[in-house]
Amino acid sequence: MTTAGLVAFVLLLAMTAYACGGGTDYGAGFWDLVAGGRDRGERPRALIDYAMAPVWEANNVWLIFVLVLLWTGFPVVLAAVFSSVWIALVLGVLGLVLRGAGFAFRKPTRLLARRRRYGAVFGIASILTPFFFAAAVGGVASGRVQAGVRGDEVTSWLNPTSLTFGVLTLVATAFIAAVFLQQDAHRFGAPELVEYFRLRALGSAFAMLLAGIGGIIVLRFDARYIYDGLLRGWGLVFVVVALVAAAATVSLVWAGVGRGVRVTAVVTVGSTVFAWGMAQAPYLLPTTLTIEQAAGNPNSLRWLLLVSLVALVLVVPTLILLLWLDTRGRLVSHHEPADEDTHH
Repeated sequence: MTTAGLVAFVLLLAMTAYACGGGTDYGAGFWDLVAGGRDRGERPRALIDYAMAPVWEANNVWLIFVLVLLWTGFPVVLAAVFSSVWIALVLGVLGLVLRGAGFAFRKPTRLLARRRRYGAVFGIASILTPFFFAAAVGGVASGRVQAGVRGDEVTSWLNPTSLTFGVLTLVATAFIAAVFLQQDAHRFGAPELVEYFRLRALGSAFAMLLAGIGGIIVLRFDARYIYDGLLRGWGLVFVVVALVAAAATVSLVWAGVGRGVRVTAVVTVGSTVFAWGMAQAPYLLPTTLTIEQAAGNPNSLRWLLLVSLVALVLVVPTLILLLWLDTRGRLVSHHEPADEDTHH
């Protein structure tokens, strides 16, 4: 594999990490939004607050990493993306800021009306942000983003493939978040919440299957190169891995088995991202710009790989330790996560 190919592979790994880590947080925001009124939604929202608080901000590290890799390694692609789908990206970043503000301000607020407003901002932004980011990726996958050509600022990210990517991303985030929250409910000793998120994990898995089938049909007519790539080579391999992992996750959730279910959920989402990446190879901008053609200065790429290696050595063990501490309840108090006073 060439230096440019290695950088592209690291870029795909970073996007996968963000899809899994950030996707869990976005999905939790979705379940927070649809949890219901004060009485019905209080306990699920309390669990979401406790489960997300130690780790949710750390996942944005991967988004920054993706931008740095793209900017330094493939500046032509970055320029093409930002000149064509900038509206979707700006809306996604705006949602990211509003989402963080809503979550942060809701936590210490005791006035019920204000908690509801902050919660609504947090939940709505948790839907819009991944949708717009995925729509931008869909614009790339559909071939509407081209180097040196300024595409239409609306249709480049608002098209059948982008909508497909957006919807599939939303149901995937809901799926992985429900699986993780079910396990957090086990950890906090809340059996009714275990069943609550168990049903939502199964429902979102079914929705993800329908979105995937519908997406394949859309890609057949709107992004033929990606469609063909998903049915051959490594693209097909990762499609099969994603389907097997999804089936394993559903089986474990259905049987109430906790061991390994988070791993299979992560493999499901991660393999889906890898299937797209492998289907698109060797292009970064399908059918118009290959990885080698888009690569920046060779010396910059080599330094970028070295810096990426150092960053991964420093960041990955830290994140693993953070997640290990979180899953063992070392970062939050052990009282039941539904005792907050929200009636003032």
